[in-house]
Order: sequence, then C-alpha cells, then structure tokens
Amino acid sequence: MFNKKWLAGAACAGLLVMSGIARAESVSFIEPQNGATVTNPVHVKFAVEGMKVVPAGTLAEGTGHHHLLIDGAPLPKGEVIPANDKSLHYGKGQTETDVTLPPGDHTLTLQFGDGAHRSYGPGMSKTITVHVK
Repeated sequence: MFNKKWLAGAACAGLLVMSGIARAESVSFIEPQNGATVTNPVHVKFAVEGMKVVPAGTLAEGTGHHHLLIDGAPLPKGEVIPANDKSLHYGKGQTETDVTLPPGDHTLTLQFGDGAHRSYGPGMSKTITVHVK
C-alpha cells in the first residue's frame, strides 16, 4: 500500500517536528476577520505560531514582537520596520490594540519583527482588508 520511500520520509518529518527543528512559524489576526465591516475604535488581536512574543530589545532566536502596518505591505526580511502613524510598534509584547481609522477600505498588515525591529519577512506577515463605517 505505502512504498518504503514514503514511509521513510514520513518518519523523518515526524522526527523533525518532534525535535522542534521543523516548526510552523506564522502570524494571524484573531480579530477582525478579513473583509469585516468595523467601527472605530477598531479592536485588533494578534496571534503568532512557532515563535515567542517578547518585548523589544530582546535579541533571542525565535522571539520578537508585533507591528501593525496600516495600508502598507509586508517588509523584506531584515529591513527595519519604521515607526510612524502608519507603522505601529507593539514593543512591550502587546497582542491586542485599538486603532482609529478613517472611514473606507483599509489593509492591515501584521508584521512580526525581532528585538531590533527588523522584519522577519513576508513569511511572518499577514494582510487583511477591513471596511470602516
């Protein structure tokens, strides 16, 4: 039914996952949902898988903190995430916030960055669209 190569590959993948070498790293929005119609202030909740949320300044492997890019795109890996009114830093390790947005359609990009605010790249970002009443 299964060939030996498939079984060997499955066994290796299982060992990698159990050892922690192969881990799924991603960020997501708990709320709002993509395509949601929202009102101000917009309550936003962040999630991360495979990494640990820590305050800015902590430079340990597998750690970082969230950044919210309003109407912006994911940043290349290693690029310093700017701090301004469209690029919000959550360097205390926050996992939720309230933001006020003008009425209309907006993209929200969650970008995970390291302790020095360097982007982990598009693979550690998630973009959704919301409509603000």
